Amino acid sequence: MATEKPVTPTEEQLEILEYNFCKVNKHPDPTTLCLIAAETGLSEEQTLKLFKQRLAEWRKSEGLPSESGSVRD
Repeated sequence: MATEKPVTPTEEQLEILEYNFCKVNKHPDPTTLCLIAAETGLSEEQTLKLFKQRLAEWRKSEGLPSESGSVRD
């Protein structure tokens, strides 16, 4: 099975990803992810990976645990 080579998004792609992350949804559903991927020209897998990386950065900046999941009482 071939692995995807790492992607370095362009400035325009980063702007689209950042807008969607901040203004639309930090956890896009499959349909939204597909639309974002189409808009950026990246694959859905690449888009999901970039969203996960951005979410990890956001959680760290907010002082939240690094693992994904909801915050519990």
